[in-house]
Amino acid sequence: MKLYFTLISILISLNMVFANQDSTEVELGEITVMENRIGIPFNKVSRNISVIQRKEIETTPARSIQELLAFTPGIDVRQRGVSGVQANIGIRGGGFEQTLMLINGIKLTDPQTGNHMMTIPVPLQSIQRIEVLKGPGSRIFGQNAFAGAINIITALPETRSLQIQGFGGDFGMRGGNIVSSLPIGNYRQTISVSHDASDGHWYNSDFKVTNVFYESGYEINEKNELNAMFGYSDREFGANGFYTDRFPDQWESIQTYLSSLSHTYSHNDLYFQTRGYWRRNIDEFRLRRYEPKFFTNNHVSDVFALELNSSYTSEFGVTGFGLEGREEVIESNNLGDHSRSLLGVFAEHRVEFLDRFDLRAGIYSNYYSQYGWRHFPGAEIGFQLNETSRIYSNIGNSFRIPSYTELYYQDASNTSNPNLLPEEARNFEVGWKLNKSRLRAEIVYFYRFTENLIDYTRAPSTVQPNPNQWTPGNISQVTFNGLETSFQYLVNLGLENVKIKDISFSYNYINADLVQPEGVESRFALNSLKNQFIGGINAEFFKKAELTVKGRYLERIALDPYFLLDARLDYNRLKKFGLFVEVSNITNTDYIEAGFVQMPGRWFKAGFMVNID
Repeated sequence: MKLYFTLISILISLNMVFANQDSTEVELGEITVMENRIGIPFNKVSRNISVIQRKEIETTPARSIQELLAFTPGIDVRQRGVSGVQANIGIRGGGFEQTLMLINGIKLTDPQTGNHMMTIPVPLQSIQRIEVLKGPGSRIFGQNAFAGAINIITALPETRSLQIQGFGGDFGMRGGNIVSSLPIGNYRQTISVSHDASDGHWYNSDFKVTNVFYESGYEINEKNELNAMFGYSDREFGANGFYTDRFPDQWESIQTYLSSLSHTYSHNDLYFQTRGYWRRNIDEFRLRRYEPKFFTNNHVSDVFALELNSSYTSEFGVTGFGLEGREEVIESNNLGDHSRSLLGVFAEHRVEFLDRFDLRAGIYSNYYSQYGWRHFPGAEIGFQLNETSRIYSNIGNSFRIPSYTELYYQDASNTSNPNLLPEEARNFEVGWKLNKSRLRAEIVYFYRFTENLIDYTRAPSTVQPNPNQWTPGNISQVTFNGLETSFQYLVNLGLENVKIKDISFSYNYINADLVQPEGVESRFALNSLKNQFIGGINAEFFKKAELTVKGRYLERIALDPYFLLDARLDYNRLKKFGLFVEVSNITNTDYIEAGFVQMPGRWFKAGFMVNID
């Protein structure tokens, strides 16, 4: 690992001497960060936000959204299976229940469990960019954005295109995808289908994952537009070690449906959007794969929602306001039949003053049928030091209600707690960011004080596997604070046919002051990140081949640290026909990210790409 990071230092030093005047730029300043109501240019946002752009999505050695996010600074990805089978996403020490996933601003809340939050019916190849908001998002998105939010953004091309990919690899891996865009006049539409499968990297870890995604938009006139979206995901997998180490023959099947319809009005200074959406998740889980009568859970959860989001620009700044209503329903042979309702009201205002200052403040208030009214105020302030440098700070409250699994789920390894209280937190952040033509850097300090944190605990045992049950409960007080740094530089160093294009590096440190009862084991609270290093190099050869190498060093609070190195080589990526090769876990590291799942050692994948315009 020392050699790897020494190489990065050498490249930086060399570029100081030999750098040419390449016109390539870091284009993040041109991106508008969309938060449903007020869109803000990236370089004027007073939050720590990472944006994963299309090129990075295509060249990163990753086969799923989960694997892609694993290379994002400050994001803790704990995979139970490769290629997007199942993973938990944590931000700033937060658990997977505390991260909100969105598609084009639509919330993917699952009342059953956060384990299904990453069951996203969008193939990786259909994603235009991903915006990662670190820190409290409750003022912007509501209660589930406790520690952060991740918004997946797709695009509707205005030209016809067809993209086909196929791949194969170790462990019997095979798959492919088709993405097609077929606009007709003012009607734009795109459809994508993907399928991934594997025989598994260890006992009972085979999987099949299929995603279908359709999106359309119709421009009625200059002011009005209609958009529709439909997604379907089908996942079937051996779940050895996913939830317990007592039953190696666990198996699960999940089907997820997502549909939405929205209308947008935009004219002069007024923006107005209304939309409705529905999400259904069907989950069948067996403790013994081929003995369903031994123990089988069947859950069906539905989320119905209506939203109104709007903004108005005046001489006094930009005012955003909105309203949402949501109904969450579950039918389960284990959890029982339950429903709960939410009503949310948003209001915020952003103003620029004294030439270089900007202030954004607002509040989100919601009413939950089980917990009554809750209010989440927050504010952000920024100061533009110059055209490329900015300092900022923000404060805010966040809130999360227990999932139905935490409240009611019971099996041979777990028991429930229907008396759980919601989690609440107070947050603070201060940071500095630099965004120049070829250089982007950021350093941030954050603080989060949490009350009633929910965690699963159990008594230790000399018998292995531990026969004691996991029980959810509220830990009284927990403090998380830490430092986040990131650096990206467009080097463009080398000869005409061999160039180092860019390098990136990030370091994140998290300190958790956890009040944990003595004599118990924790399932989640002690698994959060403590130290995280991520480094990457992108090189170009003969203007046809691109090599991306990325390394990660991760140390969690109570687990052994480990280092992972991955690489991808693309040939003719943007041409009509291209090829790629990926190698994951080059160092053949022995590691576990979540549950009791042994992750695969070194493994190879190779495939082809066809692009037709």
